[in-house]
Amino acid sequence: MAERRPDLSRVVVPLPAGGPRIPEQRPSRSWALRDRNLPRLAARVEVPGYRRDQLRTGVVHLGVGSFHRAHQGVYFDDLARLGLTRWGVTGVGLRSTAMQEALPPQDLLYTVLEQGADGTRARVVGALRRYHHAPQDPEAVLAALARRRTALVTLTLTGDGYPVDPATGGVVAPELQHDLDHPEDPRTAFGFLVAALDRRRQQDGPGLTVLSCDNRADAAAASRAAVRVLAERRDPGLARWVEQHVTFPDAMVDRITPATGDGHRRLLAEEFGLRDRWPVVTEPFTQWVVEDAFAGHRPPLDQVGVQFVTDVGPHKRAKTRLLNGTHCALGLLGVLAGYDDTGEAMADPLLRAYVAALMADEVAPLLPPVPGLDLARYQQTLLTRFANPVLVDPLTRLAGRASTKVPAYLLPSLREAADRGRPHALLTLAVAGWLHGLRQPGGLGLTDGRGVQLQRLAAGGGDDPRPVLGAVDVFGDLGHRADVVGTLRRQLTTLGAQGWRAALAQALALTT
Repeated sequence: MAERRPDLSRVVVPLPAGGPRIPEQRPSRSWALRDRNLPRLAARVEVPGYRRDQLRTGVVHLGVGSFHRAHQGVYFDDLARLGLTRWGVTGVGLRSTAMQEALPPQDLLYTVLEQGADGTRARVVGALRRYHHAPQDPEAVLAALARRRTALVTLTLTGDGYPVDPATGGVVAPELQHDLDHPEDPRTAFGFLVAALDRRRQQDGPGLTVLSCDNRADAAAASRAAVRVLAERRDPGLARWVEQHVTFPDAMVDRITPATGDGHRRLLAEEFGLRDRWPVVTEPFTQWVVEDAFAGHRPPLDQVGVQFVTDVGPHKRAKTRLLNGTHCALGLLGVLAGYDDTGEAMADPLLRAYVAALMADEVAPLLPPVPGLDLARYQQTLLTRFANPVLVDPLTRLAGRASTKVPAYLLPSLREAADRGRPHALLTLAVAGWLHGLRQPGGLGLTDGRGVQLQRLAAGGGDDPRPVLGAVDVFGDLGHRADVVGTLRRQLTTLGAQGWRAALAQALALTT
C-alpha cells in the first residue's frame, strides 16, 4: 500500500514537520543500516515502507554527493513512498571512492538527518538502487546511461564541473581534452554522457533529459555546450541527433547541506540507535523548480512539491543572488570577524544587520517579480535559515572557492546596482572583505584554485584594488568602474586601519 505523503506543494516555506524526532529515551543498542534491520529501526527512524526490490531505475545521477542525497534523492524517495516505482536512482561516482566504500555495504541506504530549531529528525532514504564508480566500472556506467528505461539524467558536479564556456563554446577545463581525443574511453561526466547518447542513437533508443542541479546560473546552457562540443567531435550526425532528441531543462535547487561530521554519526547511533557510515545532514527547508522541457517521460515530481514552470530564470536569479550571494558575503566577512560558523556569525547583531540590509536594500530591489514568490517573506525565511542554531555551516566552506562564487553570486548584483545608480556599499564591502582576506598571510587559509595568484596581486596592491581587479576572468570590467574602485579603496583602507566592525558600521550607515 502506498504511503501517504504530506502536502509539499507550498513554495519557499519549510517542509511540514514529519518523521521521528530524537526519542526521549536513548536506545539500548544501535543497529547497522541495512535492509534487514529496517524493521528494528522503524520505531525510532522514518524508514521506507515500500518494496525496494520493486523499484525500477529510471534516473541516473552523475556526481553523487551530500547535496544530491539530501535533495533530489529525497524527492525520488517521496515518489517511491507514493507507490510510483519507475523512478529509482542509479548513482554514479566520478572521482572519489568514498561513496563506493560507504554505501554498498549498507545496501545503498543512507540517513537524512534534518536539523532545525524545533528538533532533529532522521529518515532513511531507499531510492538509490544501484551505484557505480566510473573509474572502476566504466562499462556499467555507460550501460546505465544507455538503457532504454533511463529517462532522466541529473547532475551535481559543482559550479567548476562544466568544461565548456556556453558563451564562447571554448573548452575551459583541460580534463575534457582526453575525452575529445579518446571518446571510447571517457573520464568526465560529459564524456560518459555523450558516449552513452551515441549508443542510444545506434540502438534507435529514446531521447533523454539532462537536468543539471548545480548552483550555476547557466548550468543548463553549460551542460548543453559540453555535450555539443563532444558530440560534434565524435560524429556530426550524433550532434544532430542530440539536437532533436535530448533536452536540457533549467532548474533551481535549494537546501542547505553542510558537511557531515563524526558528531552527526554519533548522534544517530546514540539517539536513534542507527549506525550509518555516511549520513547526510540538512535543514527542514527544501525547494526544486524545474523547467517543463522533458524529452520523454517526466517524473511526476510535482506530486511531491517540485514546481514545473516555463521559465526558471526569475526563480534562479532570486535564489542565487539572495541566498548564495548573501551566504558568500556572510562567509567572507564572518571569517574576517574570526567566527567559525553561521550560527556564531548570525548571533552577532552587526553581522545580522548587515545580512538583512544587504538583501533588503541592495539585492532585492534589483530583482524582477517572481511568480508565486513573496520576496519580503523569502528574505525573512533566509534570515531564519542562516541563523539556525543547530544546523551550522562552517564559514570557511561558504568563503571557499571565492574566485568562482563571487563572480557568480555577488558581482552580477554589484554591476547591476552600479549601472542603475543604486546603492551598493554593502555589496562592495563583501568584495572588499574578500580582497582584505587575500592580502593576509596565506589568504586566511581559504580553499581556492586561484588563491595563490590572487593573494599575490592583492598583497601587491595594498589598499589599491586595481592590480587584483586586473584578473578580468574573475572580476570582468570591475576595475574600469571608477565608483566601485573608489569605494573598494576606501573600504580596504578602513578594514586595514580600523577593522571589520568599523567597515561594516560605515557601510550600514550609508543605507539609512
